[in-house]
Amino acid sequence: MVKGAGSGRDAALRAIAKSGVRLSCIRDVTPMPHNGCRPPKKRQEVAGSTQTLKWKCVESRVDSKRLYYGRFILSPLRKGQADTVSIALRRALLGEIEGTCITRAKFGSVPHEYSTIAGPRYITAQDIILPPSVEIVDTAQPIANLTEPIDFCIDLQIKRDRGYQTELRKNYQDGSYPIDVVSMPVRNVNYSIFSCGNGNEKQEILFLEIWTNGSLTPKEALYEASRIPLNCIFIDQLELTSRTYNCLKRANIHTLLDLLSKTEEDLLRIDSFRMEDRKHIWDTLEKHLPIDLLKNKLSF
Repeated sequence: MVKGAGSGRDAALRAIAKSGVRLSCIRDVTPMPHNGCRPPKKRQEVAGSTQTLKWKCVESRVDSKRLYYGRFILSPLRKGQADTVSIALRRALLGEIEGTCITRAKFGSVPHEYSTIAGPRYITAQDIILPPSVEIVDTAQPIANLTEPIDFCIDLQIKRDRGYQTELRKNYQDGSYPIDVVSMPVRNVNYSIFSCGNGNEKQEILFLEIWTNGSLTPKEALYEASRIPLNCIFIDQLELTSRTYNCLKRANIHTLLDLLSKTEEDLLRIDSFRMEDRKHIWDTLEKHLPIDLLKNKLSF
């Protein structure tokens, strides 16, 4: 090793020449440039994906009248995004999707809810008389087994709600009996995350499994759950101009879901709404969200 004052290699070569040593080759192992300054580190560029983020159904089956299954893939996602999306969707699927249940039953000529009812017939859900807007998922569901002739009549109260509710058994004056409500059409949700690629090009793939009780399909449940977060974002959070904001408010558009439910023609019918406002909304959405304003339906 040769040490000496000077500018790196030149100083070393002069020192060797003065020593009288003859060299056939030189390997320079100087740890930094010969001007004494380290080169600036190259900035690593993160490559963004140009592919469209899209849901894809890879498996769908009906195990029974009360058990539907669906498996979906969402890709491509950047590192960390799959966790965020999956947690929010699982919470929405299990706790925010509405279902319709029987909440109260009123029996004719039955003194209390623990009475034994006799009659020669096996009653199932198929015997319920329904309005056109209501459909029974499992018509083979048993209701009563009558062993002797009897006038059997039940008035059922149904309600659309979410989650689980325990009815308080306090008032039986009208002869009806409350029923604990389980308005959860989604029975279970699982997800798994797979990584692919290397370095800055690393991406994630989200696999989502959904089981429902048959009142809606997993695809319908995923569609509803995907819309819930959009209904929690209000248009005053989008940094719109006062003029555009007031136009939307007058048209009863309050949330991002309300806005995305409108077509371009619907927006242009709003009083005082101009093409400049439409362009401003478009640019704002593209700035904050990867959503095309004209594609108001989620794709699967």
